[in-house]
Order: sequence, then C-alpha cells, then structure tokens
Amino acid sequence: QVQLVESGGGLVQPGGSLRLSCVASGFSLSSAVMSWYRQFPGKERELVAAITSPIGSTNYANSVKGRFTISRDNAKNTVYLQMNSLKPEDTAVYYCNAVAYYRYWGQGTQVTVSS
Repeated sequence: QVQLVESGGGLVQPGGSLRLSCVASGFSLSSAVMSWYRQFPGKERELVAAITSPIGSTNYANSVKGRFTISRDNAKNTVYLQMNSLKPEDTAVYYCNAVAYYRYWGQGTQVTVSS
C-alpha cells in the first residue's frame, strides 16, 4: 500500500537548518512528482515545494525560495527538504505528498523555529 513517512523535524533556532526526509513505499518515486506541504494551526495545507522525475525540475513557494531545496534519491525512494535560514514563521507541520496519490498523507513532522 502507498505509505509516506516523514521525519527530521525538531526544534531549531532562527537561522538554523533542518533536513526533512520522506520515505515512500507502494510506488516508484522515480516516476512520481513529489511535493512538500506545510500546515499552520487552523489553516489548510499549503504547497512548499515540488520536484519532478526523472529530470528533477523544481518549484518553490515564494516564501521559501532561496532557503529551501527539494531533492530526491530514487535509489532510496526518498524525497528530502533541506531547510536553511529558518524563520519562526516556518513553524508548522510538514508533510510530503505524491501528486499521483494526492489522497495519501503521512503523519507529518513538526518543525519549530524558536529562540
């Protein structure tokens, strides 16, 4: 079955970095358009970044451009989100998603940016 397992979140200070990971199972990541979303309390999930395969073209929300980088490792069936220069407003639960399996969500991973 399709499963997505996010990890790598935690508490970091402003300006710090985190790398989130999402391990996918039940489908081939190499042929999937993958994305990262985040959700603030009381809000709907919002798209943060997306990456295609196999070319690997990427797109980012304006709020994270220049700070976040989405990447994939097809051999590990894993998509990553490298988060640099983190700000308190980045605090949210982060989820990965496959466009072809948009109904499937993992448990998410909490990112908290605070001094």
